[in-house]
Amino acid sequence: INRLTAGLAVVSAYLQTFTRHLRRLARRHSLSLRLFVLVAAICILEPLVYSFYLHRVSPPPHDLDAPFQVGCADPLAAATAYPREKAALVMLARNSELDNVIATAQNIDVQFNRWFNYPLVLLNDEPFTDDFVARVTASLPANRTIRFETIPSSHWGFPSHISPQTARGWMADLDRQGVFHGGEESYHHMCRFYSGTFFTLPALKDYRWYWRLEPGVQYTCAITYDPFAAMARHGKVYGFTTALWEVPETCPSLFREVDAFAHDYDIPQGVNWDALLDMESGLFGIGPPVLWKRWLAARRGDAHWTKGGDRWNLCHYWSNFEIADLNFFRGEQYQALFRYLDEKGGFYRERWGDAPAHSLAAHLLLPPEKLHHFADFGYLHEPFYQCPGNAPNGQLRHSKELGLWEEGNYSEEMEGSIGCRCLCKEERRRNLSGYCLEKLQAPAAARRMSWWDRQQNRFPYSIGMPGRKGEEI
Repeated sequence: INRLTAGLAVVSAYLQTFTRHLRRLARRHSLSLRLFVLVAAICILEPLVYSFYLHRVSPPPHDLDAPFQVGCADPLAAATAYPREKAALVMLARNSELDNVIATAQNIDVQFNRWFNYPLVLLNDEPFTDDFVARVTASLPANRTIRFETIPSSHWGFPSHISPQTARGWMADLDRQGVFHGGEESYHHMCRFYSGTFFTLPALKDYRWYWRLEPGVQYTCAITYDPFAAMARHGKVYGFTTALWEVPETCPSLFREVDAFAHDYDIPQGVNWDALLDMESGLFGIGPPVLWKRWLAARRGDAHWTKGGDRWNLCHYWSNFEIADLNFFRGEQYQALFRYLDEKGGFYRERWGDAPAHSLAAHLLLPPEKLHHFADFGYLHEPFYQCPGNAPNGQLRHSKELGLWEEGNYSEEMEGSIGCRCLCKEERRRNLSGYCLEKLQAPAAARRMSWWDRQQNRFPYSIGMPGRKGEEI
């Protein structure tokens, strides 16, 4: 007891001495201390204001998007259930891609178009060869409408305000820097084409809707309803399957320019735009970037930062699949955005892609309820896929049109799955991270994923469809 008492007395003496020193320090440096406390408070409180007040993605009272169909519908009944839309399947292809064109055309015919018979429009910046036309035509049933269209020179190639010599110099620099597709002239032309001039093609003037196909893609589930009619009926404008990160080096200034367009044209940036902002690179990886970092990055014009100090999270929709309303992309706002971006030269000075251009435009110009995730589609574009699995008790196992269900021809039915006659590569419903999809769908989702699922990287498959064990990526 005596030793304990003596020990406590020593500790007490040290504490009293330490306290006296602190008081002296505080008196000598009261201004510095107050300044330190003020800065610390700003560093803590300002990110909270930024993320929970200025740019909070508040959940809506109910989900704003859901699958158009769960399981199989009777395709013959679905083909006549609603008015037919002015729509087409559209594929950009080269003569050298003949085998992949035929494979995709036959695949989409089996999975969808044998019942709905929408026209297939094939586009090329050069005339299709007679052999290409003959073999594609022979690969599909005789009653299919196939159009082989050459893109006018006014819609493909360098814009008039950029000389080919200047653009090729930029592309050579990108190639030396190792930018993905940076040195490929045709790829730059394709990105610019799909970003703007595609929508005003004379070949598409009679259509309101398009379904974009790519040579070599595969659909791994039956599509037994009309997605064009469903988009129109539900008031949707832009439909997608996959969301992922953009390659950062391809478009360092794109986000800043789209943001500048919004300010120049007085376009309000709502909750859908806020879903594009980086909210996870603050101190210790929590919250948005701190104030001083945002201020400095904005002043320097750092890649993917706006002049106002917002940073893009790089999430976008993969545009090799799209079902969308051409009237939106033909509209004055989108065309003004395209002209604005085209004048900046970023389709050649950098390697701006049509996928981020479409995604940023959709999140700037459309409210959340106008976007639709085709979660019920099985879609494979190497190396990524989504495949929803087969809905229990929804496979119409004795359907004449779909054929009798035979074990082994399709994936097993699984609780929580929504697809029709899917043949998936594996049990997990996709082989890429769901991070970007969860971020981009947040404005339309009434419920947020749990903290635990986020720590496990178990992202939802879509709105209202939690991630499963084994789907962590």
